[in-house]
Amino acid sequence: MRIIEIVASTANPSHGPSYSVPRLANAVARAGADVELFTVGEPAPADPTDASGLHRRSFAHDLAWAPRIQHLRLSGALRNALQAGAIGGAQVLHTHGLWLAPNIYPATAAREAGRAFVVSPRGMLGPDALKFSSLQKKLVWAAFQKKALTGAAFIHATSEEECAEVRAMGLTNPVVVIPNGVDVPPLAAKPKDGQRIALSLGRIHPKKGLDRLIRAWDLAGKATDSWRLCIVGPDAGGHTAELKALAAGRGLANVEISGPAFGEDKLAAYRQASLFILPTLNENFALTVAEALAAGTPVLATKGAPWAGLEAERCGWWIDHGEPVMAQALKLALALPPAELAGMGKRGRAWMERDFSWDHIGRRMLTAYKWAVDGGDAPEEVRL
Repeated sequence: MRIIEIVASTANPSHGPSYSVPRLANAVARAGADVELFTVGEPAPADPTDASGLHRRSFAHDLAWAPRIQHLRLSGALRNALQAGAIGGAQVLHTHGLWLAPNIYPATAAREAGRAFVVSPRGMLGPDALKFSSLQKKLVWAAFQKKALTGAAFIHATSEEECAEVRAMGLTNPVVVIPNGVDVPPLAAKPKDGQRIALSLGRIHPKKGLDRLIRAWDLAGKATDSWRLCIVGPDAGGHTAELKALAAGRGLANVEISGPAFGEDKLAAYRQASLFILPTLNENFALTVAEALAAGTPVLATKGAPWAGLEAERCGWWIDHGEPVMAQALKLALALPPAELAGMGKRGRAWMERDFSWDHIGRRMLTAYKWAVDGGDAPEEVRL
């Protein structure tokens, strides 16, 4: 089976699709498919085919000199390559994300060639996500995006919550629910001495609820005395300065806010932490939760992220929104002995190895592609 995966860009390592889409494509290739990954405006790799057999191509970015529209990732070269690929035998065109030209071109190419078109919204249909640049999104929805989605053989959701978001938009396509995978690194021992660390890592953006976390940390009072809260991530729109002012105004000397960490630095941050916190307002998956668990760190997350399994697997807390609720959960979590938190982290890591390895996810996605092309009984991942 030949598949083309399309994503506007993988250049920003702080964006979830930059991590998840290439790994999904690699996993599907390892599962036995012929896979190409198409992006726009990125340097072509020196060796376009990696060890798994995945072939990567990047296409010219039209009107890159025009700041007001360059973010749309217009590319006639990508459009032409998708049309040629569909006519030339690609059975599935799978685009990741919404609102940009690379999320529209595949729908047209698939429709004209009679191929299966698949869409992964990647959280972009969530209520909070729709609030940002809402007028632009309404215009793109009416002009292009709704028609593209309506023609999809299936829509890929990474959680049941995201499936509900698809239905809330009035879309009746089959939805295939398959989570993102996660890299599971070698297990490392937690630091035994010194101040313990509670980590929140990811984009420093208002939708992440970090202001609520800081206020809850303040409400937790003496429970935080032997801990340090480290908020790590790239700034979005000056929100870092707002959070620093909030922490300083409350006299929280044990709250640190710093820039992004990637690669080994990010893994080290997860390993050094005794607790990971995600106070988000809305996420379709929340990859950082999976990464923290894979590193052996228990997680406290709000119900803005689809991680009810934290409690079912006894590796964390899944709490309602609200600063008093979060403060109470913090008091409980921060009071646990290090050995008990470490035990929770080991259970979370085992869960990631069992259900979220990339090879496992790749096999499930390939099964869904084959169903979209060949028909037959729907796999258990499908919500009709």
